[in-house]
Amino acid sequence: MIGAFLLTAAAAPSWAADQEQLMQLLDRKSCTACRLQDADLVHADLRDADLQQARLQRANLSRAQLDGADLRQADLSFSSLMGASLRGADLRGAKLEGTDLRDADLSGAQLDADSLAKSHWRGATGVTAEASSYAAMHNAGVEAALQGRYPEAEDLFNKALLKQPDAALTWLARGISRAEQSKRDLAAMDFNYAATLFEQQGQKETAEQLRKGAADLAKDPNKSGNGFGSGLLQGAIGVFQQLAPLAIKMFAPAVGF
Repeated sequence: MIGAFLLTAAAAPSWAADQEQLMQLLDRKSCTACRLQDADLVHADLRDADLQQARLQRANLSRAQLDGADLRQADLSFSSLMGASLRGADLRGAKLEGTDLRDADLSGAQLDADSLAKSHWRGATGVTAEASSYAAMHNAGVEAALQGRYPEAEDLFNKALLKQPDAALTWLARGISRAEQSKRDLAAMDFNYAATLFEQQGQKETAEQLRKGAADLAKDPNKSGNGFGSGLLQGAIGVFQQLAPLAIKMFAPAVGF
């Protein structure tokens, strides 16, 4: 009992300081280097707030308004920013490992290169190619395509290709997304370029299949959309087995995985 009392007494000043800093943030929108771990800030209006170096690990900032906020060097590890608005926020130097940024608005936000590589940003807007990894961009495109969101998938594959221009699988995936939108000429170009890359990797059979499909697509407009792109993959099973887990889920229904 005495030990428990001593532990509680020792922790009390820290808890009081955290509560005081939380009130300071909400009142003044300025709390540099604040201790705000595990804070509940759901729907908080923190537009233009100064949160430099704030310790926000595991904090709940879901749906918070953080437009223009200064979050430089802040620790947001494993915090929730799901659905938050971070337009124009400064996140340079921020720790974002395990951070939930799903459905957040990051339009115009300042982010370090690859800073989102270990965060979760499915459905977020304003995510740049520089801020995330090739694999994250590609897999986000796969997920969008699986849900039939082909324009979004195409955009994500575009960003993935900025990170890794020689990724044959991503050229193929973007071509499929374009084919499903009836962008026949662009899809054929992607398939042909993917074929070249696969051929360079020694996948000659896959390259031939893709070139034939591209030619068929160009001359027969009725073959675009409605699963045509996925149909090209019947001869590419080996490729996807080698490159799993990237994109294999996208094509599983077509190739019988």
